[in-house]
Amino acid sequence: MELFSKSNRRGLVYLLPLLAIVVLVVTLAEPRRQDEEQGRSDTATKGSADADTRTATSIEPFQFDPNTATFEDFVALGLSKTTAAGIVKYRRRGKVFAIPEEFATCYGVTDSAYRALKPYISIAAEYAPKPFEQHFDRERRDSVIRYERFRIDTVTIAYLRTIGFSHRRATAFLRYRDMRGGLRNIEEVRECYVIPAAECDTLARYIIFPKSNKAADADGKIELNGADSATLRSIYGIGEKSVVAIMDYRKKLGGFVRVEQLAEVKSVTESNFEKILQQIYCDSCNISKIDINFARSQRLAAHPYISDRALRKLLKTRQLKGGWSRIEEMIDDKIFTRDEAERLRPYLRFTRNRE
Repeated sequence: MELFSKSNRRGLVYLLPLLAIVVLVVTLAEPRRQDEEQGRSDTATKGSADADTRTATSIEPFQFDPNTATFEDFVALGLSKTTAAGIVKYRRRGKVFAIPEEFATCYGVTDSAYRALKPYISIAAEYAPKPFEQHFDRERRDSVIRYERFRIDTVTIAYLRTIGFSHRRATAFLRYRDMRGGLRNIEEVRECYVIPAAECDTLARYIIFPKSNKAADADGKIELNGADSATLRSIYGIGEKSVVAIMDYRKKLGGFVRVEQLAEVKSVTESNFEKILQQIYCDSCNISKIDINFARSQRLAAHPYISDRALRKLLKTRQLKGGWSRIEEMIDDKIFTRDEAERLRPYLRFTRNRE
């Protein structure tokens, strides 16, 4: 008995080629379909990337007040959503931006972002520091209360508040004063970030600065850090040009620790230095120290003992690790050589936490 009849065999002859053709078509079509899907995925990804690029390049800064700007405003200005949310949260805890520079202290606001946005920061009058002139004018017209000039070295938070400082600004100002070891002139007051430049001229009329130590000691020697221009000029071997150079270098250093440092001033010649050395001495208690963990880059860059190479390394490492406790750690981090560190040591202060 035959398994397939003649008609069945004829049907198989026609069916098998058809099945082979179907299998071949499906096999060939599958890679093509995968390629098309991959192509669509790549196109979508590219389109998304192009959209992101368009978004990044189409940011147009606008005037904003960091005290009132919304989360959406910060994002539209180019800040990340995390940074925008952090600023809003920071504000809800009571933070008030009185001056544009305070916006730069927010977490996530990079130096480049701040530089780009600074021209567009507009602080409303209700948040800005009260001008000193308003307070003094008001009190001068008052027939009962009369304010007098005050000594910068003994002024208190309570008094500063009566002339328009908030408690926060008064505290920051006095901390700055103490950190520098006292303020000797209005230029040093101008360097304090909580005192807007426009108010310094008015405030200067009411500040009494401590007098320079002009007197010589028992041996007739002049104290180099406390001497003013007239006293320096009285030293045999120091000319008019040298006086200016010495005072400028003293300011950049923060004061002289040793009299030998005077030889670092270019206008002081070797022959004159030997003469000058016999007439001067240094009180190292009068030097102004730098808080290395919190000092601004401009302050650090101005110091004669911090090179450009060391400054770049210092700022980068400080941003990553937060700061140091001892100068030996900075040697380990290869920021300073041992010789550089020893020369700079008297001028550094290491504060781990802001009070």
